[in-house]
Amino acid sequence: MIPLLQFHRLYDAFKLKGLLHDFPNDCIFDKIRGMKNLVMSIFKLRKEMGLSFYLLDFIFRKIARQNAKVTWAIHHTSLIVFPENIKRGVNVYPGDSMGNYIQARNGIIIGDNTNIGPNVGLISSNHEVNDNTQFTVNKPISIGKDCWIGMGAVILPEVELGNHTIVGANAVVTKSFPQGHCVIAGNPARLIKTLQLDN
Repeated sequence: MIPLLQFHRLYDAFKLKGLLHDFPNDCIFDKIRGMKNLVMSIFKLRKEMGLSFYLLDFIFRKIARQNAKVTWAIHHTSLIVFPENIKRGVNVYPGDSMGNYIQARNGIIIGDNTNIGPNVGLISSNHEVNDNTQFTVNKPISIGKDCWIGMGAVILPEVELGNHTIVGANAVVTKSFPQGHCVIAGNPARLIKTLQLDN
């Protein structure tokens, strides 16, 4: 069924460009599109993610038991440790981008509408310096509302990012930027730009 769903997208694109004329069986594609929309609404699936995303999530999370404790759909290449310690806001799905490593031993709080790019690391606890079988006890990582964590960024223990913080690609965030409304980047991350506050 998945290749058929992809085919109807290609068919629609050609049709829009005027490269194809109407076929008498156009209704087949309408039925397929209708079935897809019905499945998406019944299971409350996000429209921006394809059905193949959810199919792979089901195979890896439910059958293979990879990331089995995670209660939301994630990309099969992401790893979430201690997902029960993650408090996430509305429209937040940590791990839905590929290659995320999220370790929430000490907790992670993520505000509404925050996007986490591919290959991002959120690490809430380090190993003890004198005994690497033990872990440090830290305050949770706190990320505000409407933030954007760029590809390959790493956020380390106890970091607090205020609302509307943009973290540049490959940044290593070692300290907090609680004021928010800023762009940070680099290794270690530093303030690049302050954003205008909305009224």
